[in-house]
Amino acid sequence: QVQLVESGGGLVQPGGSLRLSCAASGSILGISDMGWYRQAPGKQRELVGSITSGGSISYADSMKGRFTISRSRDNAWNTVDLQMTILKPDDTAVYYCKSRRYGVDYWGKGTLVTVSS
Repeated sequence: QVQLVESGGGLVQPGGSLRLSCAASGSILGISDMGWYRQAPGKQRELVGSITSGGSISYADSMKGRFTISRSRDNAWNTVDLQMTILKPDDTAVYYCKSRRYGVDYWGKGTLVTVSS
């Protein structure tokens, strides 16, 4: 089992920045990749980006340029961050962290990001 806890959400003004963190615990050995997803009100959950165990990072096309995923300095799976910049009201959503371990997906409960003036 992998436990994921997201943090860092909150209210931010348009144009602002926010850094989310995903703390992983439990059976983190064997995690092959972790990703950030988001779900806006009334919309389906969508991929923001992901990072593999080898350090390869990819982003959804619509997320490129303003979102940056990073892992803890020792390249362990303890923490995966999502740096968000130039935030827009359309970025308002619950942001979720997901890990995949031996083909099984684990999800956190999410953290709410609200972009509003």
